[in-house]
Amino acid sequence: MDDALAVHRLHFAFTATFHYLFAQLSMGIAPLIFVLKTMGLRTGDAHYDRAARFWIRIFAVTFVLGVVTGIPLEFQFGTNWAEFSRATGGVIGQTLAMEGMFSFFLESAFLGLLIFGERRLGPRGHWLASLMVFLGSWLSGWFIIVTNAWIQHPVGHRSGPGGEIVLESVTALLANPWAFWEYLHNMAGALITGCFAVAGVGAYYLLTAQHERHGGTFVRIGVVVGVVAVLLQVFPLGDRHARLVAERQPATFAAMEGLFETEAGAPLVLVGQPDLEARRLDNPIYVPRMLSFLTWREWGAEIRGLDQFPREEWPDNVALLYYSYRIMVGLGTFFAAIMAAAALLLWRGRLLCCRPILWVLMLSLPFPFIANTAGWITAEVGRQPWLVYGVLRTSAGVSRVVSSGNALFTLIGFAGMYTVLGILFLFLVRREIEHGPEAAPSGHLPRPS
Repeated sequence: MDDALAVHRLHFAFTATFHYLFAQLSMGIAPLIFVLKTMGLRTGDAHYDRAARFWIRIFAVTFVLGVVTGIPLEFQFGTNWAEFSRATGGVIGQTLAMEGMFSFFLESAFLGLLIFGERRLGPRGHWLASLMVFLGSWLSGWFIIVTNAWIQHPVGHRSGPGGEIVLESVTALLANPWAFWEYLHNMAGALITGCFAVAGVGAYYLLTAQHERHGGTFVRIGVVVGVVAVLLQVFPLGDRHARLVAERQPATFAAMEGLFETEAGAPLVLVGQPDLEARRLDNPIYVPRMLSFLTWREWGAEIRGLDQFPREEWPDNVALLYYSYRIMVGLGTFFAAIMAAAALLLWRGRLLCCRPILWVLMLSLPFPFIANTAGWITAEVGRQPWLVYGVLRTSAGVSRVVSSGNALFTLIGFAGMYTVLGILFLFLVRREIEHGPEAAPSGHLPRPS
């Protein structure tokens, strides 16, 4: 890999990863805000409205940082990946434009009403605004996932006379079977992030004896929604998405599982270190024949190993792919255990006074961000060496006139600016947590006398 290509890839990976920290949190807490507003509307208890306002303020900060860090990503298609944009713009431009025109404006317009319009809208109108923000954020996720699903599994296109990729069917693009499972898998991951954030903040309030009623509400909602999201993520969503990779990207699947040799009755590796030179796993701990069963529902089914594919078709960083996949799956198992234990204690009426599990919920808050990042690394590194799988090589999509030095200069600049933005975000969120759910929102300032 030449120097310029490596820097361009690192540049986009850095900005996309940083942006998605905010995107997953906003998509994760939007449905929980809607749940709180629904409970407030049904019960008439102002407690739930105050709880919703607290998370609306955090959502607003997250949304702003997500917009600020997301805009440079689209510019990078032209600056760092001009050949990719020229070849695929007629396809991905459709869904990216839909995301901006439909979902972004829906979400941002109703977010303004959600923050400032509660008094004028009334309870039902404000509840409707929370629903629209929820739908807008998840619709935004749909269009972005459709874009990514197309480069993972391109459908509904043909090659044009100049080498460009021409879209033949918008319906095929939007109904891509890869998009359906990738979207559900991704949104469940975002919801898990939101649930751990809400439950973690609630646990902090209970452990420090602050805002205890709100803390109990946050923990209950985070755990009830979270246990459902985690179980769905394990099965069927994660299972079906992994099988889709096995069907459509078999070399990627073999690298994810560390399977160098084709094998009938392939084992599921729990621990091991890939040795690419020797083409084996060192110190493996595995469950015999389990990979074959989980993939094809047959104990003796054959799984194609990396030996079945030319070396140039392997993912170009097998070790990173292998470890990132295991980080995602390992943390997912950890989340399932935590949420199951918390849900059991909640059912027995002991969760809110069980300090050990409250500490676990609070300290677990950062880990869904790590798991989601590892999941996206798995998807994007696994697609390599293709920008559009089977159609356009990564090396053919980079900008030819932007040197490695220029790309590195902007990468360093972005890293500096994003560090400042990250510190600002943490400061603002910390301030909101310290103020607590009782702080008056802008739309509820007292009228001047």
